Parts: sequence; C-alpha cells; structure tokens
Amino acid sequence: MTDRGLKRNGTRACVLDVSIDCSNLYRGSMRFARFALILITLALSPIAFGSASHLGHAQSMPGLESQSAQSSGVVARPVEKKITAYTLPPDLYQKAKALSHTQFRFNIISFFYGLLILWIILNWKLGPKFRDTAEKASSNRFVQALVFAPLLVLTIAILQLPADAYEHWVSLSYGISVERWGAWSLDYAKAQLLLIVGGIFSVWILYAVIRRSPRRWWFYFWLISLPIVVFLTFIEPFVIEPMFFRFAALSQKDPELVAQIERVVQRAGLTIPPERMFWMKASEKTNAMNAYVSGLGASKRVVVWDTNIAKESIPEILSDFGHEMGHYVLGHIWKGLAFTAGLLFVLFYLGFRCLGWMLKRWGSGWGIRGPDDLASLPALLLLLSIFNFAADPVSNAFSRYIENQADVYGLEVTHGVIPDAGQAAADSFQVEGESFLADPDPNPVDVFLFYDHPPISDRVRLCLTYDPWSKGEQPQFVK
Repeated sequence: MTDRGLKRNGTRACVLDVSIDCSNLYRGSMRFARFALILITLALSPIAFGSASHLGHAQSMPGLESQSAQSSGVVARPVEKKITAYTLPPDLYQKAKALSHTQFRFNIISFFYGLLILWIILNWKLGPKFRDTAEKASSNRFVQALVFAPLLVLTIAILQLPADAYEHWVSLSYGISVERWGAWSLDYAKAQLLLIVGGIFSVWILYAVIRRSPRRWWFYFWLISLPIVVFLTFIEPFVIEPMFFRFAALSQKDPELVAQIERVVQRAGLTIPPERMFWMKASEKTNAMNAYVSGLGASKRVVVWDTNIAKESIPEILSDFGHEMGHYVLGHIWKGLAFTAGLLFVLFYLGFRCLGWMLKRWGSGWGIRGPDDLASLPALLLLLSIFNFAADPVSNAFSRYIENQADVYGLEVTHGVIPDAGQAAADSFQVEGESFLADPDPNPVDVFLFYDHPPISDRVRLCLTYDPWSKGEQPQFVK
C-alpha cells in the first residue's frame, strides 16, 4: 500500500508488530509490501493498514467547497490565509514535540523489547517445547507446522501486547485514535489470525526448503516467496483491507468529487475508471487523514478516507489525489516490491550465514538440534530483526525518495487544473500535520531512522517553491 502522507515507520524487533492500531496510521508507504514479504519469509511482520496521510488544507476553488460539503454531509473548513511554512499554534506545538519524543523513544525501546522477547523464548526453550508438541501430534510436516506456528505467534503476541497496548494508549491520549479498546482488541485478534495463517504456510515452506537444501535454502526460499508476495499484494484490497475498514464506491459517496477528480485524470492523459476509486470509513478509528494506492493490475485502486472529505475542500482533495496518481503512474508499488525483494535477498543471506554460527555456539543450550529444526525459528527471527533494524534507514530513505517523486507529480498534474496548486497542496499538508501532530522540526536522527515520508515541513516547502513553469523549465513528469 502506497499512501500519500505518513510520518514515520516504527520498527519492532520481535517482528510481530501486530497492533492493528488504526490510530497509528503514520507508517510506511511500503509497509504492506514489507509485511507480505517478511511474513512469507517468516519474519512474521505486522500488518499496518492505512497510514496517516497526506491531506491538508488549501486555498479554495470558487464554488467547490460548498459542493464538497453538500455531498459529504459536512461543512467544509473556511478559507484561511495562505501559509508560508508548516507551523502549529503554541499548544499544538508542545503536544507535537512531546508526541514526537515519545514515539522516538518508543521505537528504540520497542526494538530492544522485541529482542528481549525472542531471547526469553530461546532461553526458556519454548521453541523446543512447541516442536515436541508438534512432533507428538503428527509425523506429517504440514501438521507439525499447523501446531508449531500458532503456538509461537500467540506466545510472541502475548509478550508483545503491553507494547502494542501502550502504543494505542498514546494515540488515544493525543486524540489521534478514536478507536475504543474493544474494537482495537478485535482488530488485534484479526491480525493474529492473519499471522497464524501466514505463519503456518511460511513455516511449512521454509523448513521444507531448509531440509532439501541446507546450504542454499535462503536463495530458494527467497525465490519461492516472490510470486506469493505478488499474489498477496493483489488480493490485499479484496481480502485483507475489508477485514479492518468499510469501503464503498467513491461515486456513490461523493459523485461531485469524482467528476472533479476526472479533470485531474484527463490532465495526466490517463484513464482511471470510477470503479477503481473508493471511499473508506476511517473516522470510526482515527481522526487522521489519508489517501493511498493499493493492489496490483486488476486490483489496483485509489482510496480516499472519509476524514479527508469531511475536513478538506475539493482543491485540497484533488491535490491528495494527484499525489496518489503519482504512485499509480510511476509504478511505485512494483518498484517498492522490487526494492524490498532485493533488500530481503541480502537479509536472508546474512541470516543464513549467521544462523549456523549462532546455533553452533548457543544452539545446544537452547535445545535446538540444528537449522532444520522448527525450534530454530526464534533464533532466525532474532537475526532477521537485527538486520531489518539496521536496514531500516536504507528502506526509509528509498520510501522518502518515492514519496518526494509523488509530491512533485501531484504538483505538476494539478497545475492549471486548480488555482494555485502549490498553495492547495501546502494547505493540505498543514491540515495533515495538525491531524496527527507532526513535529514541525523533527530530530534529524529520528528522520534518518524512522521517517518513511519526508517531514511535513519539507513537503510544505516543496509545495511553495516548486515552480518550473515560471522559470521556463520542463516539469519532471507531466509535460
């Protein structure tokens, strides 16, 4: 899933960041691709659908905000003075700084807490106990995976629950999430179910490959995972997203908005059928805003949250849509999958090289027979978690790069379609930042480690300064 305006990508070591906390919607634009790949590769990564978004507030196009208000059933925000930079009033500024510091500390602490969870599982020899239970149940390898994987997933989930619950509590405390604990718990349970199903097949495939090729399993398992990842990305909009959110055709919820969006589509020389434009009911779970692109091929779609329609004028939403068209046109989902596949190729190789050494040194004390033993999985997860954390700055830098491309594309494709497209996009980011309390001047270390989107202040600056037309220059993407 590639969205327009997330904030940061929190990293969990135990790789079971299953807090489907829909208030924590500022995660990575590449998050679903990463989830699919790491899930298939047994890192059992979390699902994080949606993300805090790109939306914002803008200079209005005459006659359009009232139409948006009527069609969405809400009153559009009154036009305010043009902004010159992303700023917050003193009270929100203090809250944003406090939240930013809390999230930064949480990302660091939760990584080491995740490592501690895996260390506990290894030292308490829970893996061998789960393996013995699986082997007693059946000699069939698939049945063994059917027993082993749920035991490991649920154990990690229980130990991870305090961190996930704290994360949701922070979102509630700062007014980002509105999802009550009962609904959050249900989403959490759904996430566990998905991880259990994915984990069963992942464990079964992984250890079948290890037993057949002890020296090249990392390469063959990587190859096997690629078509499965593509399939998961394809079915995401049909199967996974509806488990957590309600969707409807955008043309049913706001036909006037669809008509205005088609102007932007025509400006790009594209055809995006209305049946590929969707409305999502996000307001049941979050005050944040977002728009995103998900799926592949016949399942590819553009989704706009109901919080956007409620809080933005049509010019602002068109700015959001232009950004999402950038992901759509520039092939960012495929590029993200390719990038993550290449990254995981390296991570798997490192995992293979280090797993043997780790088990030779500590394996007997942990009750692990060897790399082909199901009980070795927590050790592999520990290694992959460390390598994944070390690789996060690289993957987040790539994500920030493609988000910047989509920002530029959005400015270009809306130029001439809405008055002062740069101001519309800047206002949009302003409101987005207010919706999830984005830090106006974040710690550069925090940005380097965890931001998968450029800071809001940088994006507003781009919107207000990008103007190749007045300089007689060619735009980058929309000629």
